[in-house]
Amino acid sequence: MQDTATQQTLLRQIFDLVSARPSSACNFLPLPPLLAPAATSSSPDAPTQITYRHYATLYFILISTSTESPLALLDFIQVFVEALDRLFENVCELDLIFGFETLHAVLGEMVVGGVVIETGLEKIVAGVKESEGVKGKRKAVNASSSTSLGKSSGFAGLGWATGTGSSWR
Repeated sequence: MQDTATQQTLLRQIFDLVSARPSSACNFLPLPPLLAPAATSSSPDAPTQITYRHYATLYFILISTSTESPLALLDFIQVFVEALDRLFENVCELDLIFGFETLHAVLGEMVVGGVVIETGLEKIVAGVKESEGVKGKRKAVNASSSTSLGKSSGFAGLGWATGTGSSWR
């Protein structure tokens, strides 16, 4: 287990690599310097590659081993984001921050024990809605604030704006 300072340095290195790339570049990267020495290991569980997708202001980044298909990981990210978008109706950063339980529930429907078990969008969304019960998805809080975060209502307290359409496309 790495200490917090090392983890923060790793996150910064990965984000710097991903965010500096043009949108026309591929979605695969070699490991950052902090992880690269570990890649010399002959273990199939050693990290070897970064796979990412950028939607509007959100970055979804996975570090994978040589046994994982990069194209399957891109599909995984796509289904994950589509499920979040259906559950939050126009997913944004605030949805992921304040609705982390839903984010975890989506991952829980898709992955068990490190193995992807479900990629059917309808089954994932139905499973999360069922597990959330009456709580359901987060709703926008209408405010009379002049600050607007989305296509409709403004931010007030722990609520956030939602609208129609998808911000991640």
